[in-house]
Amino acid sequence: MDIFYPVKLLADWLTFGLFAIAPETLLGETVNFFIYDTVKIFILLAVIIFAVSVIRSFLPPEKIRFILSRRNKYVGNVLAALLGIVTPFCSCSAIPLFLGFVQAGIPLGTTFSFLVASPMINEVALVLLLGLFGWKIALIYIGSGLVIAIFSGIIIGEMSMENLVEPFVYENTVIAKTKLSEMQWHERFAYAKDYTWGILKKVWPYILIGVGLGAWIHGYVPTDFLAKYAGADKWYAVPFAVALGIPLYSNAAGIIPLVSALTEKGVAMGTTLAFMMAVTALSLPEFMILKRVMKTKLILIFAGIVGAGIIFTGYLFNLILG
Repeated sequence: MDIFYPVKLLADWLTFGLFAIAPETLLGETVNFFIYDTVKIFILLAVIIFAVSVIRSFLPPEKIRFILSRRNKYVGNVLAALLGIVTPFCSCSAIPLFLGFVQAGIPLGTTFSFLVASPMINEVALVLLLGLFGWKIALIYIGSGLVIAIFSGIIIGEMSMENLVEPFVYENTVIAKTKLSEMQWHERFAYAKDYTWGILKKVWPYILIGVGLGAWIHGYVPTDFLAKYAGADKWYAVPFAVALGIPLYSNAAGIIPLVSALTEKGVAMGTTLAFMMAVTALSLPEFMILKRVMKTKLILIFAGIVGAGIIFTGYLFNLILG
């Protein structure tokens, strides 16, 4: 059973019961989506930030830095991207780990390889793609995601933009005051609670704005909109699909049913894969949260590099599979 089923029940009760909005209406779908995704994101962020903070209390920054920075800087990008595959987080909930990597002294480019790979490449989506479309599409999906994540991180790392990250991200004073080996469990939990609350206080307005825009698009953009304007015969189909996918919010597994529906409506496979990658790796809620931890210029560079990689991949797959 879906672990967020109680959240769905809450969203249904608030939308259709307390607010008395009629089901199967555009307003009902929009409000229901907004409540469900807002509560889900806050739960995910709180749980993941807390858990990662506790884990970090056992891992000296030097050890994490050694694992992801050894041999040469490009190996770190590959390892971070591979780590992203086995951490099935959405784009928003991957950000706490991204913050932890930066605070541990891991190069910025390496952390971006993880930030791209974690939401874009999902093992659940891989299994679903394998079952729906076969091993060829599944391998193309995971291979292209890895290439985009690795090279996006390498390019950002070469540009040396650490000054575009907000100063508070580099602060890690709580652990510094106590030797890791001497921390008791209650101290680790206290640190994790304070760190979690501190991050949530900084990002909550951006979550509400991002999810709100995504909910509006979810409710008011017709299901056939993408299929109509991004058909296989349209030269602009891939960039259009990527642009449309950015305001939406979902993880890779959640977007698979829509991918299946789009292919059935005649949208080319490369276009649908590009749409899925944009939804999972370039979501608007993610940008709204990142706005609190980095400068707008870095967000635009990140989105531009990843977006260009996704568009190229979409065209390439349409050529290969066409």
